[in-house]
Amino acid sequence: MIENILWIAVVFMLLGSIIPKSMKARRAVSAAGWGFFSIHWLYQPLHYIEIRDYFNVVLVITVGIICLIIAYTMLKEYREGTSPNPDITSMATSATALGSLFYFPFAQMDFLNIWIISQVTDNVLWMLHLLSVPAEMTAWNKVALNGYQVEIILACTAIESIALFIGLIASVDAPFKRLAAAFLASVPVIYILNIIRDVFVIVAYGYQWFGPNSFEIAHHTIAKIGSGFALFVIAYVVMRILPELVDLIEGVWLLVTRFIQKLFYKVVGNQ
Repeated sequence: MIENILWIAVVFMLLGSIIPKSMKARRAVSAAGWGFFSIHWLYQPLHYIEIRDYFNVVLVITVGIICLIIAYTMLKEYREGTSPNPDITSMATSATALGSLFYFPFAQMDFLNIWIISQVTDNVLWMLHLLSVPAEMTAWNKVALNGYQVEIILACTAIESIALFIGLIASVDAPFKRLAAAFLASVPVIYILNIIRDVFVIVAYGYQWFGPNSFEIAHHTIAKIGSGFALFVIAYVVMRILPELVDLIEGVWLLVTRFIQKLFYKVVGNQ
């Protein structure tokens, strides 16, 4: 059921991106897409709570709330017949639709899911052997070291971050040369850094660098912080190449913060 909601969200966003700007229905369709998208993200905490990944619990809840705010804003724009300049909500819809169109086939289609996980597993094992680490593959997506086994899943492939940057870059109206430079500065770099991250987690867990909780500390804390810092630096570089993205990110930030401020003042004022 949740997978169907996801595809419904993507379809609505894609329609909202290709409907001519002159048509008022564009915003209503996009708002519906963001609404369904929020349902998808607000369902995800259940999974992350089960695996005790509380960082992602907070992250997906935050994303779900942002989706609801954008859906509300676009519905309000539809009712009022307004079209702000720059059109941040439409830009965000296009970026999300393109990123989702790239990511969700890997998440929902078994042959793509297996292919990318297999590729990452092979690359991780190759790097471990390059570093003279005596790891071995115990299954198509499992690597063992010193009696401790790590399973590579879709989240270990960095496909989410790659899709995010592909969506952002593809949504920008800029010369091909700058688009290509932004792509090379982000997608290949993210993939390589993710392989290094996976190698670190396997080695830290296999050799029990941090005691009995080595996997949790290495994966849920150190790797998460490292990934966040790396994505921040990559985003900075990409925005230097494509300054058009600054308007989009700043616009979404202002949209969300202003909505929260208005909601806060409204609640306080009614007390």
